Amino acid sequence: MLKVLVVAANPVVRAGLTVLLGASPDIEVVPEGAEADLVVVDEDRDAVRRLSALAPVLLLTHARTGAGAGAPVARLVHGEYDVAELLRVVHATAHTGGRSTVANILHFRNPASRVQRFGLSAREVEVMDLIATGLTNQQIAATCSISEKTVKNHINRIFAKLHSTTRGEAIASWLGTRTAS
Repeated sequence: MLKVLVVAANPVVRAGLTVLLGASPDIEVVPEGAEADLVVVDEDRDAVRRLSALAPVLLLTHARTGAGAGAPVARLVHGEYDVAELLRVVHATAHTGGRSTVANILHFRNPASRVQRFGLSAREVEVMDLIATGLTNQQIAATCSISEKTVKNHINRIFAKLHSTTRGEAIASWLGTRTAS
């Protein structure tokens, strides 16, 4: 069970996030002061700096930059994600921590252009994002509520579309850092 602390100055936002996250069968929203695997923070940069020392932080923000004055955090920009993506990113950030590449992927990715560029399906985009965060096939399966065999099938199709033979090559293509070989 993933333990998530929700921090939001606005009580309506805090209640909404608590209900959304708590509806997931593998997430327990914990009260302030309890040990958490992840902290979801809405717009409170002071809380990000304070809480990032305790657990990975996912910042929900209106700003595209300035995530937390050097604190390692993942970020989602309001209006650019839905409930499914919020849940996916919560799981990915909890598994990989705020110091992972999650923040960069979420900040710089443009899913529509990648779908067009690589021809991936929506599920393949989701799986590739999780691969890029460093999750294992087992973690991806749990996050997406699919079997490991299905994850492997998605990965095989993704590798073919990205002209890759390894996760590293696929990630480099996905993030736009792959050099010609």
